Amino acid sequence: MLQRSGTELGETRLAPRRRRWPWLALVAVLAAGGGAYAYLAGERNAAEAPAYQTARVELGDIETVVTAIAKLQPKNYVDVGTQVSGQLRVIHPDVGAVVKKGDLLAEIDPTVYQTRVAGDRASLDNLRAQLAQAEAQLTLDRLRNERAQQLLANQSGSKDAADAATATARISEAKIDALKAQIAQTQATLEGDLANLGYTKIYAPMDGTVVSITAREGSTLNANQSAPIVLRIADLQTMTVTAQVAEGDIPRIQVGTPAYFSTLGLPDRRWEGTVRQVEPTPTIVNDVVLYNVLIDVPNPDLMLMTDMTAQVFFRLGEAKGVPLVPTAAIRTGRDGAKTVRVLSRGGAVEERAVTTGLSNRSMTQIVEGLAVGDRVITGNRAPGAAPGQGRPPMMPRLG
Repeated sequence: MLQRSGTELGETRLAPRRRRWPWLALVAVLAAGGGAYAYLAGERNAAEAPAYQTARVELGDIETVVTAIAKLQPKNYVDVGTQVSGQLRVIHPDVGAVVKKGDLLAEIDPTVYQTRVAGDRASLDNLRAQLAQAEAQLTLDRLRNERAQQLLANQSGSKDAADAATATARISEAKIDALKAQIAQTQATLEGDLANLGYTKIYAPMDGTVVSITAREGSTLNANQSAPIVLRIADLQTMTVTAQVAEGDIPRIQVGTPAYFSTLGLPDRRWEGTVRQVEPTPTIVNDVVLYNVLIDVPNPDLMLMTDMTAQVFFRLGEAKGVPLVPTAAIRTGRDGAKTVRVLSRGGAVEERAVTTGLSNRSMTQIVEGLAVGDRVITGNRAPGAAPGQGRPPMMPRLG
């Protein structure tokens, strides 16, 4: 009896469980169908809805620049050469040495010039001795002439003797004049040879640094053909940046235009300066017309060196804390009017006229027409990044 009751109880408990299975299966099927519908509807809506790349109007800083590649050279430098020919005996400073004006830099063998000076002085002494002799002879000739003239006046002498005495005195005077001229000429020669002797010692014409030495000790320098360069002295405290600017940009650059630059070795450091000169004669490189623009910049720490390469930015305009949008968002009509497409929160697109200010390749200043926070369209989104192209929602599993 207990066994029968247990069996009946067991049958009573199992009956409802068998009745719930059809309901569970039905719920699962409906859920799967609903999920699939939602997924397909979402895909369809995403495909139908336009997708854009957008950016918000934000406050920021902007500058308009013209860029150019430049080389650095000292503003002031001197190529120190020799004014006389001869063997270069010694060069005193090394490259990099700091020199002062008047320091002895190099020496040329002075033997030839010392000999010339000695010869000039000997010739000068000889001429002066001849002059003294001629002056004494002139004194004697004048006395003889005076005596001859007195005898002629007293009718004690002949006219021929008086005329001869006068001629002799005049010849002595002319000889003295000739000797004086020779002395002056020899004196000038001596002064020239003394100058050349002085040129055998080469002195620094300015304060600066020896940046290069082009001659070798022991070599013979010929000053008659060209001025031989021994070394170069430069003042490295001020450098000149020579930038080559394309002809399309040169009308926007003038004397006083602010600029800044960085070098290849120190790309994170910026040097400031202003345009000193725009050279009017261009340089043509591979049919490209380039104009040299010169900028002077202080170099107190000597970090800027000769022939360094720099990238120069000429600042044509700048504004700080102004509304900015990507330049790609700006549309320009045939009449020159500028517009942007604004995307509202509801997804509607509005074309709006704007007034722009400064502009560069990446950003443009908005003067009027937009407010900070407006979302502008910069372009259509790439197909791979369109909404709805991400991972699809998980489908419910049956069973």
